[in-house]
Amino acid sequence: MGRTFVGFGFGAIQGGLFLPEAYGSGNFSRLVVSEIDPEIVAALRSVNGCYSCNVAGANAIERIHVEGVEIFNPLVEEDQVALVQAITEATELATALPSFTLYNAGEAPVAQLLARGLAEKLKDDSLPECVVYAAENGTRAALRLKEAIQSYAPAGLETCVQFLDTVIGKMSSVVTDPDRIAGEKLTSIVPGLDRALLVEAFNRILIDQVTRPNFERGLRAFIEKRDLAPFAAVKIYGHNAIHALLGYLAHEQRLEYMHEAGERGEMMEFAKQAFLAESGAGLRCKYAETNDELFTEAGFKGYAEDLLARMVNPLLRDPVKRVTRDPGRKLGWNDRLVGSMLLAREAGVVPTHLACGAYIALDLLCEEKGRADSSVLLDEIWRDKDKDQALELKGLILK
Repeated sequence: MGRTFVGFGFGAIQGGLFLPEAYGSGNFSRLVVSEIDPEIVAALRSVNGCYSCNVAGANAIERIHVEGVEIFNPLVEEDQVALVQAITEATELATALPSFTLYNAGEAPVAQLLARGLAEKLKDDSLPECVVYAAENGTRAALRLKEAIQSYAPAGLETCVQFLDTVIGKMSSVVTDPDRIAGEKLTSIVPGLDRALLVEAFNRILIDQVTRPNFERGLRAFIEKRDLAPFAAVKIYGHNAIHALLGYLAHEQRLEYMHEAGERGEMMEFAKQAFLAESGAGLRCKYAETNDELFTEAGFKGYAEDLLARMVNPLLRDPVKRVTRDPGRKLGWNDRLVGSMLLAREAGVVPTHLACGAYIALDLLCEEKGRADSSVLLDEIWRDKDKDQALELKGLILK
């Protein structure tokens, strides 16, 4: 039996990373994806599972093609049966949903489907063991997925599956504006569909170390880390925090696309200072014992400079509105902006630059909610958090 890969959610990460990597590796005889959007399912089936993805490099956009993808809608009974059967045969699977909160959502929850397929593996020793990559943008996604599945499945899953967290610092989007697709000469996912996958060329994807004896991954390009936590923290409190900061600065200047920020020298220098002296200082202090070049002064500086350049790649044409959406979530205590500020304070640094981004985010949230008192709104977001820390951070932000 050849290797089978199964993905959940046909978005930018699944369609622009996992499936192309699986297809390009040549290690899988079968590629399967679950998607509840009937338009996408019908479109992909109409071309026998062949689709295109736009990859933005530093100087040009490359078009890559993936062939032979089987797509199933789990809301359709016949498709659901086929999808569960594919799970039983799979050696590698990946969830790439908008949020881990969707593991148990909907009429055919991903966790329930996985539980049914994995339960069959427990019954039949001839079925292959597997790993599941949790690619949702949040900490402890793999554990959350495992716990969600265990609520449906019999005990003993650990004998046939390992759940792996991922750190995916790859900027990506699904472009749905037909004028933008035409104007930027993007290739649609399939001909005639007003949707295009646009991802950056960056492909250094980190995952948990596989501990299953003698298990060999088909997705061999990914880099295993024995302790992924420090790198996951850098993703959210470094990458995501500074991306949000730069987005809010761009919003304040009424810029439409992120690459326009790259043309503002003072804005980029401000973001760089926040990255190195505040976010970076906090992360390097917190994970000083991590034996990796990233956590050295020179290593983090190189990482920050490379990432800042990627954030404003004009070929990505990243809308500022996309980066700045959902400011309430981004102001959460453990989310990117405030979490990064807390780490900076632990390192003895006053995060004034990050506070500016948080202030603009708070102002935007007040506008969206029709609220006049930003101080009260911040208290509501941080309800039940440490009062002294909250008071200090609020003072920095409102200042």
